Amino acid sequence: MTSTDRPSPYAALEDKLGYVFRDPTLCETALTHRSWMNETHETDRSDNERLEFLGDSVLSLAISDMLMRRYPEHPEGELSKARSALVNEAGLARVSDDLLLGQWIFLGRGEEQAGGRQKRSLLSNALEALLGAVYLDGGFAAARGVVERLFQPALADTPASTARDFKSRLQEVSQARMQLQPRYTIVAEHGPDHDKIFEIAILLGDKEYGRARGKSKKEAQQNAAELALAALHAERGLLA
Repeated sequence: MTSTDRPSPYAALEDKLGYVFRDPTLCETALTHRSWMNETHETDRSDNERLEFLGDSVLSLAISDMLMRRYPEHPEGELSKARSALVNEAGLARVSDDLLLGQWIFLGRGEEQAGGRQKRSLLSNALEALLGAVYLDGGFAAARGVVERLFQPALADTPASTARDFKSRLQEVSQARMQLQPRYTIVAEHGPDHDKIFEIAILLGDKEYGRARGKSKKEAQQNAAELALAALHAERGLLA
């Protein structure tokens, strides 16, 4: 019996993805957290970090392609904001919840006891790794099909003409996850009064998380808040 003849141990997950792996070990790797590897010391399996790296780019390209086709008249700035709203950690975690992805991940005992199956950062990383695995297994067309299946409902609710309110999102995240209130500080004003550019920095506690410019204070604050959210996302654990 060949590997394609054997029933997949991930059939229920594949059904939700709308994709059946030709090589189930790719799916297995995508679901393997490094904590599991650290405790089991298996030598014939890898953790999902390399696939996560690949899947991040696959997801970004697939979402960009979907937005370009859906909104052919919208400028780059609006498309970028719509993409950010879809692929940020909160958006990925919502899709992961719909997949019940937490129950499939191979976790070490310590991470399991720490609530790893509910951590948004961990779930988001596993979802990106799965998309990387689909890409390696079936190519970009297959990966794009999975992304479209999973993200179409969110895409329908995220018109590119409506920019995400980054200030509100930052306040939600910082209060819920860090118990901190963002502080916006004007650090500089550039240009003449009739054409002034404002430069604003965002502080969470004593640390600066974003600094940006805008033709109004409101625009500068939104631009800085977007950078701050990206910085928090890069720190991984803070949004978990």
